[in-house]
Amino acid sequence: MNDVHGTRFKTFGSKVMSGTLSLAVTAMLIGGCASGAKVAPKPADADTFKGPFVDKLADGRQGFVIHEDPGMDAESRELFDRAVTCLNDGKNDKAIELFSKVIDRKPLVTAPHINIAVAYMRVGNAEKAEGHLKAALAIVPGHPVASNEYGLLLRKEGRFKEAREVYEKSAAQYPEYLPVHRNLGILCDLYMGDPECALHEFEIYAAGVPRDKQVGVWIAELKIRLKR
Repeated sequence: MNDVHGTRFKTFGSKVMSGTLSLAVTAMLIGGCASGAKVAPKPADADTFKGPFVDKLADGRQGFVIHEDPGMDAESRELFDRAVTCLNDGKNDKAIELFSKVIDRKPLVTAPHINIAVAYMRVGNAEKAEGHLKAALAIVPGHPVASNEYGLLLRKEGRFKEAREVYEKSAAQYPEYLPVHRNLGILCDLYMGDPECALHEFEIYAAGVPRDKQVGVWIAELKIRLKR
């Protein structure tokens, strides 16, 4: 079974491209294909709200939007863009250096914390990665991308109960983000001996991503084992 890492990408208007989390006021996190989806209206006080908040898309399962007000100066944005380029190019040590500078300047934005955590995981520093994922989750509790990456980190360290708690909290808050359901299913099936949980999570995932035939195979196998 293959893990699904958090969807990290840039958004430019309605165009979605694969990549790392971008520093945008609106970062769309998709659990399926949401091209052309309508975004739910912002709260009435959104223009004066300085912290992050979450809107679900008007068409439900397809996704949701996390709004942040990074309020960064040009130099900070330039540092962030360079860090993203380094991360995409596999220059993890340089990415860590640049993301650290961004975080020093603007510690309450989730994207730099999540991206630097990815870089730290790539270089084998789980402790630093965990610290930054916890920081992102303190800013946006249950943040689906941060939760997904944190669950994978915890699982790799053998902390299965903690990983499940992280996944379940995020899935309850943001059920539209389907990678969490897939990875929770893998955790339940292969690491926790809970096929009922695995079947439930895989079925949620498969309903939103029917093109993933591998998950369909896992569902069929679980139903045989459970005599369904």
